[in-house]
Amino acid sequence: MAETSQLIQHIEYFVDSSHSQSHQAASLEAIASLLKNNQLTIETLVREMEGYLTTTDNLIRSRGILLLGEVLGHLASKPLDDAAIHSLIGFFTERLADWRALRGTLVGCLALLRRKSSGGVVSGSDAKAVAESFLQNLLVQSLGQYERKLCFEILECLLERYPNAVASLGDNLIYGICEAVDGEKDPHCLVLTFHIIEVLSRLFPDPVGPLASFAHDLFEILGCYFPIHFTHPKGEDVDIKRDDLARALMLAFSSTPLFEPFAVPLLLEKLSSSLPSAKVDSLRYLSDCTVKYGVDRMAKHGEAIWFSLKDVVFTSVDSVLSFSPESLEGLGLPENEIAAEALSLLEKLIVQNTKFFLDLIVSDKDISMIFNTISSYNTYHEIPSPSKQRLHAVGRILSTSAKASKLSCNRVFECFFGRLMDILGLSVSNSYAHQSSDESILISKRFNSGALYLCIEVLSACRDLITSSETVLEASAHTEETWMYLLQSFSPSLTMAFCSASICTSEDSHDADMYFGVKVLLILATFPGGFLLISKSVFEKILLTFVSIVNVDCSNKLLWKLALKALVQIGSFIERYHESEKEPSYMAIVVERIVSLASLGDFSIPYPLRLEALTEIGTSGQSYMLKVVQGLEEAIYANLSEVYVHGSTNSAEIVIELLKCYSDKVIPWICCAKGFEEVPLQFAINIWNQIENIMVFNETQANKRGVLDVMMKAIKLAVASCSEEKQNIIVQKSYSILSSSTSFPLKELFQQERFLIVQDVDNGSCRDEWILSLFAAVIIAVRPQTYILNIRTILYLFMTTLLKGNVVAAHALGSLVNKLGLKSTEGHTSSDCTLDEAMDIILKLSLWIFHNNSSSDVQAKVIGVHDIGLINSSNAVGSSTSLQIHAVIGLAWIGKGLLMLGHEKVKDMTTIFLQCLQSSRRADISHQEKGIENNYELDLHHSVMKSAADAFQILMGDSELCLNREFHAVIRPLYKQRFFSTMMPLLQSLIMKSEPLSRTFLLRASAHIIIDTPLIVVLGDTKKIIPMLLDGLSALSHDILDKDVIYGLLLVLSGILMDKNGQEAVLDSAHTIVNCLVDLIQYPHMMLVRETAIQCLVAVSRLPHARIYPMRTQVHRAIIKALDDPKRAVRQEAVRCRQAWSVF
Repeated sequence: MAETSQLIQHIEYFVDSSHSQSHQAASLEAIASLLKNNQLTIETLVREMEGYLTTTDNLIRSRGILLLGEVLGHLASKPLDDAAIHSLIGFFTERLADWRALRGTLVGCLALLRRKSSGGVVSGSDAKAVAESFLQNLLVQSLGQYERKLCFEILECLLERYPNAVASLGDNLIYGICEAVDGEKDPHCLVLTFHIIEVLSRLFPDPVGPLASFAHDLFEILGCYFPIHFTHPKGEDVDIKRDDLARALMLAFSSTPLFEPFAVPLLLEKLSSSLPSAKVDSLRYLSDCTVKYGVDRMAKHGEAIWFSLKDVVFTSVDSVLSFSPESLEGLGLPENEIAAEALSLLEKLIVQNTKFFLDLIVSDKDISMIFNTISSYNTYHEIPSPSKQRLHAVGRILSTSAKASKLSCNRVFECFFGRLMDILGLSVSNSYAHQSSDESILISKRFNSGALYLCIEVLSACRDLITSSETVLEASAHTEETWMYLLQSFSPSLTMAFCSASICTSEDSHDADMYFGVKVLLILATFPGGFLLISKSVFEKILLTFVSIVNVDCSNKLLWKLALKALVQIGSFIERYHESEKEPSYMAIVVERIVSLASLGDFSIPYPLRLEALTEIGTSGQSYMLKVVQGLEEAIYANLSEVYVHGSTNSAEIVIELLKCYSDKVIPWICCAKGFEEVPLQFAINIWNQIENIMVFNETQANKRGVLDVMMKAIKLAVASCSEEKQNIIVQKSYSILSSSTSFPLKELFQQERFLIVQDVDNGSCRDEWILSLFAAVIIAVRPQTYILNIRTILYLFMTTLLKGNVVAAHALGSLVNKLGLKSTEGHTSSDCTLDEAMDIILKLSLWIFHNNSSSDVQAKVIGVHDIGLINSSNAVGSSTSLQIHAVIGLAWIGKGLLMLGHEKVKDMTTIFLQCLQSSRRADISHQEKGIENNYELDLHHSVMKSAADAFQILMGDSELCLNREFHAVIRPLYKQRFFSTMMPLLQSLIMKSEPLSRTFLLRASAHIIIDTPLIVVLGDTKKIIPMLLDGLSALSHDILDKDVIYGLLLVLSGILMDKNGQEAVLDSAHTIVNCLVDLIQYPHMMLVRETAIQCLVAVSRLPHARIYPMRTQVHRAIIKALDDPKRAVRQEAVRCRQAWSVF
């Protein structure tokens, strides 16, 4: 047991209010811990605290009682015997009369009442005693907010956990609650009071029970809070929102039918409020009350509710319909919250009392007037805007009524559908035998748009009703339903008429005419139940109509897109609802005909539109996509064959579109779907099989580069989507074809220890170039665990190809070393070649260091990285400059793979680049040497240095072509941050020591690193970075080729100036920054640079006044010039900047 002295010390620490809150909390936790660990009993604690609980010192007594209450709150699940609980609750019940110690008493009562059943709970008689003492002694509204909240929590707990005990208090309990909650304003307390009234109503459900006599008083208390208008100061009451209060009040409103005489009139009155939130709340509350009050009570207000709802719908529904293809899925009307809530309430009322409310709708004069006036307008665009709004309102009302229930649907069809058909001039077709025989039914005149819109709303609602419940259709199949009879009777006429109207659109056809025609046919085609409701001939006629539009004529773009969207939705409907009867028709009429577009030679439909139709149809279902993929691949192989053999220009253009479609649409869809795992594998294998079977390619291929680029992208995406096992198959296939090529004598060429490069490198055949590029694409996309054959041989091959300027080989090398690193760390090797061994090969065969004096034969010097000091201008410039540039690019991609992997060998790569960037002897050429050859060589030397500087952009930049997550690159977290921290101090040191020739290229390299480093990292080192950044802006602003670098640096500077810490870091450089930005305002090569420079000046204006005041005149002069800039965006920013600086 705990020592008494220690316990008393904890008690005194809490009771003594002079101690800090942290000390008091620690004492409380210590006492609770002793009790939980059975080192102290509750009886011992009470005995030791007796003096504090009964003293006449009000402060000590209140603190002692609070301590006991808080301790009990920590023991909710601690087992206590009944005697102890009875004694404790009795003590706190008596103390409810002690207002000086009320907080602790309330805390103690609540803690005991909330105890978990496993630890012992307060008995019913004790709970009743608490309630009686509460009602007798407490005036809740005279207390502070925290005490009121505790009081309401006690009442809530008593009502929910001890309903039988407190129910016997009857009128006293209800009166006491009314008195306690009346006038409450605190949001936290209000949520509790609303819930208390809700629970109280459930406690006394008897309509003639105790609650009946207090119903009016209770609702008067509730009614004054409606509608909820609650705004709280920023940072306060963040856990209580207006929606929380509104929902709690709604549940209180609907908690008992006794509130109906008071609630419904109040809610109807508030429907006329000018506040949208009040209208929305009124409608939501009425919906909830409708369900809970019952049909008999709501019927008394039926007419008033209908007229109010009608007014709300008529005034809140939008008057503008959307005729875009996307709106075919919905109603074409923008969503309005008030209208949506009103229609939701109307649906509940119709479900509850169908005959009563449909009688009101059918007999309504406003609705009848709309039916009488729509005949006055032939086209939708002739209808005035107010009349359109009323027309849309009637459409939404009829739609809501029709989909409420089967009975309501019958009534709507019976009363309105026939009238709409008469207005449209359509006749009933009773015999299916004559549905397609009489084409004279096609009406040449324009259909009444108003009637057509209402027809769409009714048909759509009927379809949605059937779709939402299978029982409706099953029950209707065995009975004579009005809606079914009318639908079967008129569907042939509707279909024939609108199929004709859709095809034969006149020049004066409006968007609404086309949209309504397509919408009607779409609704008819998507009725569920197979061919029970819509016959097979009608369904196929609709499909043929849409397909003829998509396949034949795209001159009307809206109609073409509407027809395509309709076909997609029909396919999705068949797939989603398993319409097995309709699927064969859809497959034969739609899918097969659309797929044939990929291979047809007819150019009436542009090829991009054909592919759009093809992929859209495919996405409507998996079985359709499989057919589409087959058609696409057949077209790809056929056109590739023409390109390979004949060099066909037309086939090259087509295959580029096909492969783009396959890459951008098909493969992403396949990756998300199930059951298509074999498709990308077969695609890649078939591509390789085709190349293997065609031994000679046409050397005069048109657009060869364009075809090869899109083909590599497709191969990469297909391989990347495959599993490791399937990738192994592709790698083996591609390597076997590569090794069999005559231009790649792999075994003979790479058995040599020294590597001889002929200056005029053999370019090989066109076929070999394709094979190598596609093999590189495979290597780029494989997973790290995929087995790759003969890596040493592949390394030699890619390094050789690199010198010919094949950047794809560089991408493949970077990917290879990146993924080889993971195998090495995991203990796996491929072809007995580890990453370290691969890097030794690469570094020993540094292909770009050539002897300058060779004229016909250029021999590669085999040197290690430790001999890098030999690099100088005498052996780096000359006829080998282009090879050096290609080698630098290759080493950059290899370095990128190492950097992302986090491998230490990346230091060797960066060392090579930095050596290239430093001044060489070529930079010391005297002014007397003005020969043409020397000038030419100096220019080439500059290009090599520029390539070395741009290598840092490759290292730090994100690439879509390779070394990304899509192609399974190994990416170590924070690799950019680490490289930035390592390289920037080194570059800074080199820049300070460098000569003018190399300084520009060193600044360019540092600019690439700064631009591609996350801004948060740059902000942490702003003071050191700013000088380099500003020097880069100044040094690179003269060459048009550096405009993108300038823009990137400005974006970084803008981010620094917008950050609070960044602003503090640049204070010392404010003058230099302003000078640099003023110069860039006149930058001639890029509008975005001028615009961003001015935006940065606006940000500079927020720096401390003393720092920037001296520059105000300079800025004003520069901005005046910018006001005449030819670009409007720049002029607008100049105005903003002048306003920002005008305060100085």
